[in-house]
Amino acid sequence: MRKLVYYVAVTIDGYIAGPGGEFDFYPQGDEKQAAAYAEWTNARYPETVPTSMRAAHGLSDTPNQRFDTVLMGLGTYRLGLQPGFTSPYAHLRQYVVSSTLAPDTDPAVTVVGEDPLALVRDLKQEEGQDIWLCGGGLLAGALLPEIDELIIKSYPVVAGTGISVFDGEFNPTLFKMADRTWFANDVTITWFARR
Repeated sequence: MRKLVYYVAVTIDGYIAGPGGEFDFYPQGDEKQAAAYAEWTNARYPETVPTSMRAAHGLSDTPNQRFDTVLMGLGTYRLGLQPGFTSPYAHLRQYVVSSTLAPDTDPAVTVVGEDPLALVRDLKQEEGQDIWLCGGGLLAGALLPEIDELIIKSYPVVAGTGISVFDGEFNPTLFKMADRTWFANDVTITWFARR
């Protein structure tokens, strides 16, 4: 069965973005460190690079390694809308969970107005690669019962406030650490599997 995987960057204090959706404050290290980190993540998860940036990263013809579907909330999707990218991950099946987004925003994007849990349960029954939950925190909180794995990119920065990695009801849910990798720019990636 396909898994729902929350692959996301997180600050030390548990935020995925600033209060206005900012994410440009994440430290990358020096040029050499940033390049090494990007090379590693792009080789392992090339499909998580937005379509508009794939050529610049040498990923134009790179096949998907882990995911064939992306699921995001309106806040995450809106980041691409502002510069005019209505299909941010054209190399994936794209779903946006929103009760306010027009369903005809882009023919390559499926807008889901309600019950994201039912959507995920249906997607898991299909054949294919895993499903990438790309953000945001409110959607992650709603989908917590169906999240099978977390891939947390922890950055050495405190945001102070912003969009929480999970925003929902109090619901302690156990995961176990499966692996961890550290990079010279002080970013760690930790894989957690649901217990």
